[in-house]
Amino acid sequence: MRKSAAPSFPPPQHNVLLSVRFVGPVWNQKRCSTFRTVRGQSMSKKSEKPEEGKEPESSWKDVIYNPRTGEFFGRTARNWGLILLFYLVFYGFLTAMFVFTMWAMLQTLNDDTPKYRDRVASPGLAIRPNSLNIVFNRSEPLEYGQYVQHLESFLHQYNDSEQAKNDLCMAGQYSEQDEEPQKKVCQFRRSLLQRCSGMEDTTFGYANGQPCVIVKMNRIIGLKPSGDPYINCTSKSEKPLQMQYFPNEGTIDRMYFPYYGKKTHEGYVQPLVAVKLLLKKEDYNSELIVECKVEGSNLKNNDERDKFLGRVTFRVLVTE
Repeated sequence: MRKSAAPSFPPPQHNVLLSVRFVGPVWNQKRCSTFRTVRGQSMSKKSEKPEEGKEPESSWKDVIYNPRTGEFFGRTARNWGLILLFYLVFYGFLTAMFVFTMWAMLQTLNDDTPKYRDRVASPGLAIRPNSLNIVFNRSEPLEYGQYVQHLESFLHQYNDSEQAKNDLCMAGQYSEQDEEPQKKVCQFRRSLLQRCSGMEDTTFGYANGQPCVIVKMNRIIGLKPSGDPYINCTSKSEKPLQMQYFPNEGTIDRMYFPYYGKKTHEGYVQPLVAVKLLLKKEDYNSELIVECKVEGSNLKNNDERDKFLGRVTFRVLVTE
């Protein structure tokens, strides 16, 4: 009889499990050790990279001056020099152009006469005392004293002793002196104002309640009014007002024209017209409006855009 072969059995399952369990930890350990090695090498490489290209640390002082590059506030000495040279040339050119322009303009001007005189063809009027509201109590010298003092100081240059050095001119004729280097000045004596001269009455009528107001024309170079100009004053109030003029009829003689300018016509004085307000007792304690105009010539006196062109308006209130 044949011997029957012994049956083969598969290895027990627990041995396989044991081998797997045994192999597993070993593989994990190798994998962990390998990962740690690679990670450690990469970290060491990363830490070494800054070491290779490391630059010296900079500080805030380098903003002012950097010793490594030689820069001062971010620019080298050569750059600063070029910038300075550019601005020196640029502003030097502007200065030269400005100076040349001013010099060229000054060559067109005259020291004695303004270049353009067409804006004011007619003179304005002004009064003395220098106030458009004359208010005072005729019994109180302290109230009208300021007006008297102002008139006295203004008329000082018209004193007969001061005017004696000026020339006696021909009345009714223009004093044309275009060819004369130094212009003569015509006399206007203070005594021509008579009752408003302050020589007879030192208070100019303010103490009596009949004040004097002096009217003068502003100076305009080369002005030669035609006709026979005179000053005429009227009351704008409801009450009529009597007035007296000095010189007679408020005339302004043509011999005081033309005027040649402050430098050439040194010592020139404007002609004056004094207006004495002959107030009565019923005129006291009420405001009076007086308007004075220059009449009898080609001078303008009714321009609504300029209320002082050829005229002047003032208010008077006298109390007692």
